[in-house]
Amino acid sequence: SYEEIKKQYNDLVLSMEDEIRKQIEAAEEPLKIALFLARIGNYIDFGAMTQVDSDIFLELFSKVQISESDEITYQSFLDQCSKAETFLLLADNCGEIVLDKLLVEQLKERFPELKVAVMVRGGEVLNDATKEDAVYVGMDQVAEVVSNGKPVPGTVYELLSEEAKELLDHADVILSKSQGNYESLSNQGRHIFFTFLCKCDQFTERFGVPELTGMFVEEC
Repeated sequence: SYEEIKKQYNDLVLSMEDEIRKQIEAAEEPLKIALFLARIGNYIDFGAMTQVDSDIFLELFSKVQISESDEITYQSFLDQCSKAETFLLLADNCGEIVLDKLLVEQLKERFPELKVAVMVRGGEVLNDATKEDAVYVGMDQVAEVVSNGKPVPGTVYELLSEEAKELLDHADVILSKSQGNYESLSNQGRHIFFTFLCKCDQFTERFGVPELTGMFVEEC
């Protein structure tokens, strides 16, 4: 059971929430900072990591890295959001989902007409966020929270509930967090923005980057 670990990291990031929100709101471009701070939360992954160290997690906040490639993808992300009516965030881990909430806040501030939904796991699997976790951290106060219908550490279309399939099929913009969502959704012909940290050899080799490098990629 990951129940205690999930609560530990939800509570840890909730304790940082006000401070991080101030950091975001003080930035020249709050949405950009919120997006890349939310990516740091992808470190809290008890499936891909042999060890999750809270000290390393906290240290990542002191060196937020935004690459040239990130900037290019971000401009496309803004362009897509400016033309969209609906937005779907595919969430991943506990703790991370608190940072996702701060991202959603800024997304709605920048694009107030955007209807935002957040998809979480349909049951307990590793330390991934469920609907109960989303409510615990207050995500339901800023977006519609939807279960994907299955306790699977990814977003496998064939296993999704009909409601989840409908959201995925018709969202104007999709932002997918995590390696697991990338593995289960990439190369399917969908237009998706993927963001995650490369935490295992498979991903560092695939993208040719050091461990814990943040990625923000657009797949059309």
